[in-house]
Amino acid sequence: MMDGPVTLARATHVSRDVMDDLVALIVAEGIRPGDRLPTELDLARRLGVSRHRLREVLTAWTRVGIVSRNKGAGTVLAAPVTGRTLHLPLTVTVEAESLLRTLAVRRPLEVEAVRLAARDASPAARDRIVARMLDLMAQHEAGADWRAADRAFHAAIHDSTGNPLFGQLITQLQRAFDTIYETPFGMSHLGSDTIPMHRALAEAVVAGQGEEAATLMTRILDDTEAAARAVMEGPQ
Repeated sequence: MMDGPVTLARATHVSRDVMDDLVALIVAEGIRPGDRLPTELDLARRLGVSRHRLREVLTAWTRVGIVSRNKGAGTVLAAPVTGRTLHLPLTVTVEAESLLRTLAVRRPLEVEAVRLAARDASPAARDRIVARMLDLMAQHEAGADWRAADRAFHAAIHDSTGNPLFGQLITQLQRAFDTIYETPFGMSHLGSDTIPMHRALAEAVVAGQGEEAATLMTRILDDTEAAARAVMEGPQ
């Protein structure tokens, strides 16, 4: 599982109620991608919040590509914000769409990273990958929160490529979500079904089987994307 966004905003980060109200306003006003949002002052007044709290949300949304901001053009909606189902809160749809966009960017990075790790990892790096995999499996099988172990496992793969940009870029993408979200759609273990595949992924990397590792990484990403789409579609 690649960690994804979160439904509950962290108390120390972005206020969830402001996000909810802003999404509702955008939908009610019929604002579409390419349209300019009202000014910060107007939005803050209409939402009944301080400009500081509003700016936190807009800054976080800029990081995940929901809006774009510059001094000349103001704040422009960059991605659709709309409710696709009556079964889901609008903000859940926004979260799912944000996760799917981020996965699209992460996919080539993650797949190439496992290929390079299989080819270039040193014996010590391969040992670390196995150790991180075993820790991930233990956390998952014990029913514990495995997300930190999952991040450590993938970080070991990124480090083993010998190119620090893989880890840096993927971490930056992840942090963009962490600013807004804490658990995916209120489900702290969304994507748990992908964890058993991580054993085979580690084994392929350690054995130097780059294409097999790439195939497994693609399957993990595909399943994560499918989980996000299932949440976004809501109950059938």
